[in-house]
Amino acid sequence: MIISYIQAMKSSSASSLSKRSPGRPREFNLDEALDRAIGLFSEQGYYGTSVSDLSAVMNVTVGSLYKAFPDKHAIFIAAFDRYLAVRGGHLAERLSKLSSGRQQIEGILRHYAEYSFGARGARGCLVVASAVELSTLHPDIARRIAQLMAHYRQRFQQCIAQGKQDGSVPSHIDAEAIAALLLCITQGMRVLGKTGVTEDDMQLMVATALTLVS
Repeated sequence: MIISYIQAMKSSSASSLSKRSPGRPREFNLDEALDRAIGLFSEQGYYGTSVSDLSAVMNVTVGSLYKAFPDKHAIFIAAFDRYLAVRGGHLAERLSKLSSGRQQIEGILRHYAEYSFGARGARGCLVVASAVELSTLHPDIARRIAQLMAHYRQRFQQCIAQGKQDGSVPSHIDAEAIAALLLCITQGMRVLGKTGVTEDDMQLMVATALTLVS
């Protein structure tokens, strides 16, 4: 279940590789190194990124990388899980301050909008990039992304159901259909972020999307 491994990544306290394996050239902070790898994979894609590229951007020798990870795929999976944990934590913190179902839907939409313009938008989304580039040839990644999308859709459905209960969402709304559409909008925002859309563009999309639950 996708929620489980996001929580597992967030609860991990091992922020550095403090245990030396035999012949290890150096120690490094794993989270900081993976954060740099996330940026590189997001910008260049999986196939456009070499281990040498990763070594340079992560500020870790190739030898140290191979002591920590068996191959590039393993580095990517670690970066992918780190990406989910960090972004998921930011969104969870935001939603914890919102009460009604409609407010939570708006919170999710604004979260995606804020990551979809300017420098962050141009960098792109690791999930979207992976879905396009890797799903066909890497079944393990395809499975992870399918689980993620199902989780995101279910989250919208839960917000709509909560909104119906607290009166912030009209009772006639088709939760399943609208949740699927909201999922498409949020993922589409991340794609458009690569094209140079503005903050005003994103906020207009949020306002328009909210009419679906009004």
